[in-house]
Amino acid sequence: MRSEKAPAGQRRRRRWSPGWIVGTAVLCIAATLFGVVGYQALVESGHGSHVSGHGSRYVDPAYFANVTDFPTAPPAPAVRPGGSTGYWRVDCGRNQEGRHNSDNVVISPGMVGGAHHVHDYVGNVSTDAFSTDQSLAAAGTTCGGDDKSTYFWPVMRIPGGTTGPGAYGKILVPDAVLIEYRGNPLSDVVPMPRFLRAGTGNPHGYTSGGVGTEHVQWSCSGKREHVGQQYPRCPSGQQVVRVFDFPSCWNGRTTDSADHRSHLVFPGASGACPRGTFPVPRLHVELSYTLPPGVDYAIDTFPEELDSPITDHAFYIDVTSEASMATVVDCVNSGRHCDS
Repeated sequence: MRSEKAPAGQRRRRRWSPGWIVGTAVLCIAATLFGVVGYQALVESGHGSHVSGHGSRYVDPAYFANVTDFPTAPPAPAVRPGGSTGYWRVDCGRNQEGRHNSDNVVISPGMVGGAHHVHDYVGNVSTDAFSTDQSLAAAGTTCGGDDKSTYFWPVMRIPGGTTGPGAYGKILVPDAVLIEYRGNPLSDVVPMPRFLRAGTGNPHGYTSGGVGTEHVQWSCSGKREHVGQQYPRCPSGQQVVRVFDFPSCWNGRTTDSADHRSHLVFPGASGACPRGTFPVPRLHVELSYTLPPGVDYAIDTFPEELDSPITDHAFYIDVTSEASMATVVDCVNSGRHCDS
């Protein structure tokens, strides 16, 4: 049917039917309620998962490979005179408390559910979409010392069942979470500024063709010389390991940037920072999971990323005091191995 235009200069009057008004009200209420209950649905249902025509979740078999088929990790850059060889290790627990949400305060502050998938948190106990520097500084922490930093990444699940609440498997708690601040092979490091934001990996790595994913790897606990970007099949008795290396060359001016990346970038292959940037302690995180042999598993992703392992990522906000950061830097630059 062809629609008719109103004569020029004449305003058409829209008739609002009772059914349209009721329907609109329902949609508005539903949109509001999602901010309250939508997160729980994400936790229970594994938002963004593959669902077959029979209603069961599956993980694409092409996402998996035997760890022995992974390439050998390249050697670390050679340490030269003046390099900083120490590390500072902090224990922040494994998120045994089950702190999760689908926010991302680094990328989409103020937006509830902005990640469209569920994150694991360790460290600062208050982190959500509405966190500020002030609220983070006032909150408690699961870390040793006075490290109130926040560390987060997508949850991992074992899928199974049919569609419906709880159908896609419960969230896995890592057996171990390793958090280290490391040095630079060519020089001393300088302190991170408080409230520095950082991220590694690309949450849209699948749809972007792998851009920005090279600093997040998968491996097995007994085959650490092999790293790859598929979900590893590990030999019996070995754990699945997720490895995150963060950028460590700071612009010396800001704690964030418009793209949330350009203020803190990765060093070159030799470990040298680009001109105009300064080496700060390099954050290195590893997550280890014990899984039944041959079981399928997957991280939470954006729906369009289809559970791909190449979308793995992690984020960080530094909420250590200046005095504590100075202690970290002294440990790293002096070549010591320290625990908080």
